[in-house]
Amino acid sequence: MTQFRPCIDLHQGQVKQIVGGSLNDKGADTNYVSPYDAAYYADLYRQHNLTGGHVIALGPGNKEQALKALSTWPEGLQFGGGVNDQNAAEFIEAGASHVIVTSYLFEGGQFSWERLETIKKITGKERLILDLSCRRTESGWNIATDRWQTVTETAVDAETLSALSEHCAEFLIHAADVEGLQAGIDQDLVKLLGEACPIPVTYAGGARSLEDLKLVDQLSGGKVDLTIGSALDIFGGSGVTLAECIEWNQQQAK
Repeated sequence: MTQFRPCIDLHQGQVKQIVGGSLNDKGADTNYVSPYDAAYYADLYRQHNLTGGHVIALGPGNKEQALKALSTWPEGLQFGGGVNDQNAAEFIEAGASHVIVTSYLFEGGQFSWERLETIKKITGKERLILDLSCRRTESGWNIATDRWQTVTETAVDAETLSALSEHCAEFLIHAADVEGLQAGIDQDLVKLLGEACPIPVTYAGGARSLEDLKLVDQLSGGKVDLTIGSALDIFGGSGVTLAECIEWNQQQAK
């Protein structure tokens, strides 16, 4: 059954909610800057046993905050953002339940099976999450790397999902075109993920209400989990409260 998954997005050393497609070297369009640090949110999620959440570092300058979150709830949060073969072990040792990898897996815009094998040897399949965040193209969706600015030739389709599922524990997929806009989820993508993902998958992008949890559950046959960011009350949103999401998870677990 579809679960709500929490998040902590870090940008320039602060907990923020941004418009995903706007992220570049100069900054990003920002929906919300939190007065609290990452440890505050990690503790909040720990208190309510909201498992499977992710801490994402959007660009440089976020390591200190990320490590604070991971140490606040050891084994309770996943970490992504600049993860590669040089630092993956460090984040796992710091308390990450899993590491989330995207850009490292691409070399010259091409997916590298060699790099996937390299990092899998370090983390183990059971602690590795592949971030297949994507943008919509004429043919469907293609993985976007480098803070979602570079659209690769690798399609997010049944063939890719099946092949990559042999090498990781989960997928995390941001729909970069709708991320942070609170304009609704990409329903076609959610439906595809429900039909084609043989392992757990979390979708993020555009969620704005409790109705979207119901919609993801319905479209995916309960196979896709949902992250809600900018619409959530703890990030300045008015679409849905954390309490409602907690209640949803409790109902789904019965």
